[in-house]
Amino acid sequence: MRKLPIFLLAILMVFASMAGCSGKSGGDKAASASDAEPVTFTVGFDAEFPPFGFVAEDGSYDGFDLALAKEVCNRLGWTFKAQPINWDAKDTELQSGNIDCIWNGFTKSKDRLDKYTWTDAYYDNSIVAVVKADSGIKTLADLAGKNVMVQADSSGLSALEDNEELAKTFGQLLECSDYNSAFMELDQGTVDAVVADVGVAKYNMASKSGSYAILDEPISSEVYAIGFLLGNEEMANKVWDKVLEIAKDGTMAKIADNYVDDGLVKESLCLIN
Repeated sequence: MRKLPIFLLAILMVFASMAGCSGKSGGDKAASASDAEPVTFTVGFDAEFPPFGFVAEDGSYDGFDLALAKEVCNRLGWTFKAQPINWDAKDTELQSGNIDCIWNGFTKSKDRLDKYTWTDAYYDNSIVAVVKADSGIKTLADLAGKNVMVQADSSGLSALEDNEELAKTFGQLLECSDYNSAFMELDQGTVDAVVADVGVAKYNMASKSGSYAILDEPISSEVYAIGFLLGNEEMANKVWDKVLEIAKDGTMAKIADNYVDDGLVKESLCLIN
């Protein structure tokens, strides 16, 4: 009678051992699957901010910043996703997790330093005033009493807020949702000048040769960087390491060549000069 319980006990111990091994193996696989889970990197951008982000003729999203982000994803093994956003809602999009970063001619200004986790700068940009070539406006002083338009919540608006003395001389400072609308207003004569990033200005000038002029005196100088949710240093560092690698091996310069005709000022790229 004693042999049976001992035999059964032995069988139970074997099954317990097998179950334990099976559970451990499943856990390892789950962990491995989790570690190998693909990352989708969602870049928030303004689809009407060439040459950094815009809608191409075939309807796809294009731009220097997007091309750079795509190359970063290729090297990290991530899936790239371009997510157009309303620029004045960019903080909400980032905080809600709809996007992983703001990467689209995003100015690293003093008033934004403690609101995001930033990379270093990759582009040195200026804010300029664009007028019609035949307007007779030659200097910033000539904008006194004129109607000036700028995109809402843009670096151009920030520059004018910092240069309050200049902005006070305008007849009106008007805001619009995007720069396409601003340049349409300039074409129609509704406004006398548009304040924008020099890249955006040159892009719009390229499409209408001789129609516009950039005033010689810039309103301000600034730099572009990539903005992540405050505290997300891990992702920011991974992305920036690849950006530096892309710059060092010459790929950034090659990408930039594709956007010079769209207004990119290659000499303004901080990492390849």
